[in-house]
Amino acid sequence: MNEQKKYSFEHAKRIVVKVGSGVLTQDHGLNRRAVKSISMQISTLIDKGLEVILVSSGAMACGVKKIGLSKRPDEIPKRQAVAAVGQTGLMNEYENAFGKTGKKVAQILLIRSDLCDRKRYLNARNTINTLLSWGIVPVINENDTVAVEELQFGDNDNLSAMITILMDADLLINLTDIDGLYTKDPRKYSDAELITKVDVIDKKIEKFASDIPGALGTGGMLSKIKAASRVCGSGIPMVIANGATPNILTQIISGEKQGTFFIPKKEKLSGRKSWIAFTLKPQGVIRIDDGAALALINKGKSLLPSGVLEVEGKFDTGAAVQFTDIKKNVLGVGLVNYSASDIRKIKGLRSNQIKKQIGHKPYDEVIHRDNLVVTGERE
Repeated sequence: MNEQKKYSFEHAKRIVVKVGSGVLTQDHGLNRRAVKSISMQISTLIDKGLEVILVSSGAMACGVKKIGLSKRPDEIPKRQAVAAVGQTGLMNEYENAFGKTGKKVAQILLIRSDLCDRKRYLNARNTINTLLSWGIVPVINENDTVAVEELQFGDNDNLSAMITILMDADLLINLTDIDGLYTKDPRKYSDAELITKVDVIDKKIEKFASDIPGALGTGGMLSKIKAASRVCGSGIPMVIANGATPNILTQIISGEKQGTFFIPKKEKLSGRKSWIAFTLKPQGVIRIDDGAALALINKGKSLLPSGVLEVEGKFDTGAAVQFTDIKKNVLGVGLVNYSASDIRKIKGLRSNQIKKQIGHKPYDEVIHRDNLVVTGERE
């Protein structure tokens, strides 16, 4: 085991465990044995002094079984209704399972806007911190009943990454129905090889992941890789492992070789910059010239209007916007000081020309360096 992996596990005090549908589903219903096993393992970790946050799928599967449907419905209102029925059953299973170990649970249902609004983001953080201080296990899921497309996290892989960043956790463990990231789908190819360590999430890793779809639920392996990119970009490690392996959580924390370990960036981002980079949904794109890209990436400068080439989308002041180089490589995200329409008017100008062009100049910068996060590199 490499030293960084050993350090990550030995020094972890707060972890997020995400359990997917492939682990929790059995014969179109909830796998109660899996729920009991995961609950028991988490209780063991808590008894050893760790704080554990659980992000759990399974509401849909539980609802389908409870209502007596033959399959998950296709219509959105019906799926949301099934999830509403199933969520109560899922929480009841967790409450019973954790109760046998003397632990209490709390249900937290979120939609994306809960974390995109800074005040609600901090409120959610404070609530979860309070539950952890009381020794209560937060069980988090997406609020499928009210979530519409623009308010959805997309899948619980993404949600678990955002919760990991929100709570400044030390480690994310993503439990799925295969042993980790393979070079090919191991369910189809006997020569598929397990990748035990990922240093950099590049196009090659994404290609491996895109070839391994999810058998159940909304997220395949690619969504897990995207989650790893978020948390590792914030400076937090992640492990993908098989949730059906006996005592998988205790094995991972004790340092045994399991799954795929994703190495984080050395520098951990501040909570606010992680929120900007990996929680907010970008509302548009600003393409910048080579000089501006160099200044942002290598010198930590702000983005000035003189470096802006093009603007895509409609957005207001304060929106999160991606910035890219000339080749359209995404370099990062930032909060803009001007609306899209104003940036189009001032692009290419010097800062002292802004007022003459649009009649006001509250800021010299399009994006100030304090509100800017570099997440990529120029090719």
